[in-house]
Amino acid sequence: MLYGLGDTTIVFLIPAIIFALYAQSKVKSTFSKYLRVPTRKGYSGYDVARNLLDQNGLKDVPVEMAKGYLSDHYDPRKRILRLSREVYYGNSVASVSVAAHEVGHAIQHARGYVPLTFRNAIYPVASFGSSAAWIFVFGGFIFNTVGLIDLGIFLYTAAVLFQVVTLPVEFNASSRALRLLDSNGFITSQEIGSSQKVLKAAALTYVAAMATALAQLFRLIAIRNRRS
Repeated sequence: MLYGLGDTTIVFLIPAIIFALYAQSKVKSTFSKYLRVPTRKGYSGYDVARNLLDQNGLKDVPVEMAKGYLSDHYDPRKRILRLSREVYYGNSVASVSVAAHEVGHAIQHARGYVPLTFRNAIYPVASFGSSAAWIFVFGGFIFNTVGLIDLGIFLYTAAVLFQVVTLPVEFNASSRALRLLDSNGFITSQEIGSSQKVLKAAALTYVAAMATALAQLFRLIAIRNRRS
């Protein structure tokens, strides 16, 4: 039984799910808190992003506004940095921290940061594996074929690998962000600690995503071993 009362392998997922819920709550509460704390220098997220991009030879990378809350990201395929409205216009500690973090990703891309290059390379396989894996797993149960379950697990492993390699990418972008904000005077020495809290809370969501993916992988392996 893959799901249901008789599925004891669900214990693999429960701690990870609880952790993921905590991480989501933490990032939202921390972001909301420091979104209300203006920086002493008064730069907006857009000002920070545009200035840092230009300083690092990325004048051709546009900064656009993204729809949605906490929707900030750097698109390596189109080489566009997108900031949510709160970050784009905001002059808060949260706004400049998130903007600098996304610039960190743009710099990683421009300089061929190996973990990011690897993550981008496996993204198509990981994206396919995260959804298609379940088709093969359920097919293996329907047709009582362990080989299909194994194929599903193999595909899901690619998705897990993507989550694992995401961690150094995100941590590195945050480290770059703090250095850039400090060295360019966008935040004061007293504000560095607050900026760190914003970036650490955001990183926690990626740790939770990796933990959930690993837990699901271990669960699939346990289910497979029970069927063999």
